[in-house]
Amino acid sequence: MLELLNNISTLDAADQLLEEVIVVNNASNEDYGAVRNYIHQNPTIPFKYFDAPENLGVAKGRNYALQKGTAPILIMLDDDAVLQNKDCLKNLIQEFEIKNTERPKAIVSFKVLYYETLTMQKNALPHKKFNEYKDKSFFETYYYAGGAHAIKRTVIESLGAYPENFFYGMEEYDLSYRILNAGFSIVYSDKIIMLHKESPQGRKPKEEKLRMMWVNKSKVAYRYLPKKYFYSTAFMWSLQYLKETGFSLKGFSKGWKEINKISRNEKRTPVSNETLDYLKKVKARLWY
Repeated sequence: MLELLNNISTLDAADQLLEEVIVVNNASNEDYGAVRNYIHQNPTIPFKYFDAPENLGVAKGRNYALQKGTAPILIMLDDDAVLQNKDCLKNLIQEFEIKNTERPKAIVSFKVLYYETLTMQKNALPHKKFNEYKDKSFFETYYYAGGAHAIKRTVIESLGAYPENFFYGMEEYDLSYRILNAGFSIVYSDKIIMLHKESPQGRKPKEEKLRMMWVNKSKVAYRYLPKKYFYSTAFMWSLQYLKETGFSLKGFSKGWKEINKISRNEKRTPVSNETLDYLKKVKARLWY
């Protein structure tokens, strides 16, 4: 976290372009004393520190941070990352201002490289056709990197924030479908580069988190897509869950019990046919 705060402080025109930098301690077990000291010693950057009342999870934690600020463009970063290019703030503002899409831009998703190797992080590229899109400097897409993006506050205010019953995983897809259905675009730009300290070998999520991802992705498909995609998503992710957990049948059974409740507990608000056409245009993967 300290490296990230120092990194933010040294970005070009940071003291002019940053209205606020919201730092949330999401009930971490680590000592944040050094973080608070750094903020106190660097008053030229508008840092604001908050202790969350409990571990709010990813979606609710982001909503908590959103409520603490007022800036028109919100940059979301994980604490295990830094921004590589010092001109990234200027580039980001320019990216939002350039009119190179038919739809107005709601989100700019960043290029993400591994901190140690500077190779591209495959699962942070906001498109499932990695080989086709990895070398593109810019493209329109259908979701974004949750810990490496910027979004307009007006979009959040008009469409609502993240689903707070998603403790971990897939909240980006939920907001993405609402954004696209409202006529906005989500874009990727390599003019803003984030270095992620995750190992290239990745971190294998625990069984509980994998189950949350499976169930939440199924909820998203049920809410916004034709029902055939809900069934295919639930089934394909169940197989992925078994593969990743070494056939944890207990979690598998628990996951299916949660999915069987989706039709009773979730309201369907399917995207329009126009949005479905747009999703196909940007080559979205909808089946799972």
